[in-house]
Amino acid sequence: MTKFNTQLIYGGNSEDPTTGAVSTPIYRASTFHQRVLGGHPKWEYSRTGNPTRAALEKLMAQLEEGVAGFAFASGSAAIATVFSMYSRGDHFIVGKDVYGGTFRLINQVLKRFGMEFMVVDTRDLAAIEAAIQDNTVAIYFETPTNPLLQITDVRAVTVLARRHHLKTIVDNTFATPYNQRPLTLGADVVVHSATKYLAGHSDVVAGIAVTNDAALADRLAFLQNSLGATLGPDDSWLVQRGIKTLAARMRIHEENAAAVVAFLQSDAHVAKIYYPVLPDFPGHAVAAKQTRGFGAMIAFELRAGLDVKKFVEHLQLIDLAESLGGIESLIEVPAVMTHGSIPRAVRLRDGISDELIRLSVGIEDAADIIADLKQALGRLD
Repeated sequence: MTKFNTQLIYGGNSEDPTTGAVSTPIYRASTFHQRVLGGHPKWEYSRTGNPTRAALEKLMAQLEEGVAGFAFASGSAAIATVFSMYSRGDHFIVGKDVYGGTFRLINQVLKRFGMEFMVVDTRDLAAIEAAIQDNTVAIYFETPTNPLLQITDVRAVTVLARRHHLKTIVDNTFATPYNQRPLTLGADVVVHSATKYLAGHSDVVAGIAVTNDAALADRLAFLQNSLGATLGPDDSWLVQRGIKTLAARMRIHEENAAAVVAFLQSDAHVAKIYYPVLPDFPGHAVAAKQTRGFGAMIAFELRAGLDVKKFVEHLQLIDLAESLGGIESLIEVPAVMTHGSIPRAVRLRDGISDELIRLSVGIEDAADIIADLKQALGRLD
């Protein structure tokens, strides 16, 4: 078997079998000619299956070491489809620090359909076990989490889940399969916002789900086709194109992140830094055990009383924008932006303060990123 970095380039259907093109063609067909009535052609209708999307799905299955991959119109669509495998009355245990869009999906959509959810700190195995009910079906969590970068021990949770006949669903967006492969650690389903590091260029919105369970794969294939939130061929091509450089990008992302963290540690305006590479970070030991690298997402808090708005609005290089994982550095304030849909009392309870800032470190020259942070922080004096 080829190594991971080689799979990024040659995995999936990387070569067109018809022409030999080394870049998967974009098949912009909505439907396909069927030569036999009532037969079973490989391609019928692009919602059901499209060759460009199939190439991406095969690639992601290989990278995550699953049996099947599924590409969706967004990360939220992927998550919603995974939850759609379950029914009214089913109970889920959900990690307490999740993306605001996932919080919104759970509380404003899925609960209306009669699904039940209990939020726990999935770093605490005793808390997970105490939350299990007769109707519990799955445990869902991110690791690292968005935005506090909390680390859950995937293998420990999956061992507990299997003991209770539960499925484990892991959002692997921040780590990417470059750094972490939850299915190899015992998880049943992994999801991604492919908008982020996988595509990597802030030019496409997409989602991925991969499973190593054949029965779950059949259910996801049915739901993907039935719900129809599939990824189009042009966007599928963009994600696959982005994946080819994932390893090269991640190396620079992480080198830059280490330099930025060192700078933030030295700046008096910064009260706290959340980054798993730090030896005193609560999840450092687990992250070191289950991931190849620590990624390039950093969260930090300004000292109480400092003007967060003034800081982010005076950045000149780093973009104030939602999303993450692009080649450019992106900064945001979770309380106002990505997690604004979460009530303030809940945010504060879970550690998302008004002073918290999330930084996605890009692949620019690290000195330029640091210089921009320094000049904007300097305006707070």
